[in-house]
Amino acid sequence: MALLDKLPSRILTVRGWGFVLTAIVSLLAAQILGRRDLLYVGVLLLALPLASLIVLRIVKPRFTAARRFQPQSMEIGATTTVTLSLTASVAGGATVAMEERLPARFGQAPQFTYPSRNPTRDGVSLYEYRLRSASRGVYGIGPVTAEFTDPFGLCISRHVLGGSDPLVVTPAPVDLLGTALSGSRGSDGMAATRRQANPSDDDVMTREYRHGDSMRRVHWAATARHSELMVRQEESVTTPQATLLMDQRHHGFATGFSAAFGSGDGTGLTTSPTFEWAVTAVMSISAHLLERNYALRFLDHHGAPALLHSASAPFPSDEEHHGQGAVAGIAEGLAALELAPETGRRSSAEDGTGSSAVRAGEAARAAARRIRRSTAEAAQTAHHAAYGDDLLDKLAATRHRGPLIAVVGVLTTEEAKALASAADGSSPSYAIIATERPADSRRQIDILRDAGWHATAASPMASLPTVWAGLEQPAGPVPSGAGAAPGAGRPSEQHRPARDISRGSA
Repeated sequence: MALLDKLPSRILTVRGWGFVLTAIVSLLAAQILGRRDLLYVGVLLLALPLASLIVLRIVKPRFTAARRFQPQSMEIGATTTVTLSLTASVAGGATVAMEERLPARFGQAPQFTYPSRNPTRDGVSLYEYRLRSASRGVYGIGPVTAEFTDPFGLCISRHVLGGSDPLVVTPAPVDLLGTALSGSRGSDGMAATRRQANPSDDDVMTREYRHGDSMRRVHWAATARHSELMVRQEESVTTPQATLLMDQRHHGFATGFSAAFGSGDGTGLTTSPTFEWAVTAVMSISAHLLERNYALRFLDHHGAPALLHSASAPFPSDEEHHGQGAVAGIAEGLAALELAPETGRRSSAEDGTGSSAVRAGEAARAAARRIRRSTAEAAQTAHHAAYGDDLLDKLAATRHRGPLIAVVGVLTTEEAKALASAADGSSPSYAIIATERPADSRRQIDILRDAGWHATAASPMASLPTVWAGLEQPAGPVPSGAGAAPGAGRPSEQHRPARDISRGSA
């Protein structure tokens, strides 16, 4: 029996290999002993696995697989319930062993058998399991792999059923204090004004009754004077505005760590621990503003819509976000946002560094990149540079329309001066520099503060609420020893697999 267990089982089961070995022994015995009955037994034992294999290859199982996520998208650290429904038109076997394919980050894949213990009246088998992720991204869940056997249990046929469905894991926002943006509009972000309907003093606070007006707003004194039903004039509520700038430069966040540290978790995102902290900061600030009824303008370091290059953004070309659902839209867009590719910088293959194997593997791609960049860089001007004229022109068009908040990576002195010029004296400007060494950004912080910015620097281990609350203070960079914020993108959390998977049949 130990010998049978060591035999390959991709085509034949242990029983099938037992039939084959017995058939070979019977045929050899028939040849040596000259017994015709052993010949018949050997041929029969050999024909049964072969016939079963042919039947499994001809009869193709037909299944319909569908998945439903509850909730449809989940935040980092949260749990979603996956409901898998399977319907078979031609099953091809009584009991089928199945397995749901999952990215390695989710741990062991759930296994189950078809049909389920309690199928529905329509013959649909339902299965449920839970998933949890410690990092953002878009993960492919599925497909289902199934192992079919013949009625005798001699052969195995593996099939892939259905396709995969995307599971969106969004960054989790952190609660922020409202002190930094309270200003003249108050903590709720609303400003009320009264409009005068006409120059008459009697009509400053009233107007004529219109169909649909509540009777509780009737102004009886004005009604008596005008001999017409009058109502109190409604208040006009202005919607506050804010601009959020998110840096996505590769070299601004990739220093010190590998910028592809998430490529092995099933998403392939180009990111870094510092960029993950910045994503959490942007998500938290966006939720903080939108929940206070701000109309948010969301831009990148070029002045383009910040989610333009996100594979998960529902509306990537939108730069204005407001109203109900805006928080969910930004969270979904940030799920697959990654660092922008390098432009104008040489790789290790081009500058002569790196191993010979890397240089050989990159030589052709480096040559192609140089050819493509020769035209692009020739036409590139300051209008398309990071913190260049494109961004400054867009910010200038919205001056006096609320605060400007920038979450950026490591800045050079020239980039800090360019960003500093975007400050509007009549509206507050805030800058958070996410860097692994906050002390190295003192010069850039001074440049921003001299231009009127409230600026600070923070490491990936800094507490985001503490950084946010300290923006109004003229303190220096936040030390790296400041407490870690929940969901702030700690490096240890990004590779920690979630094993909270439970299986069961409905």
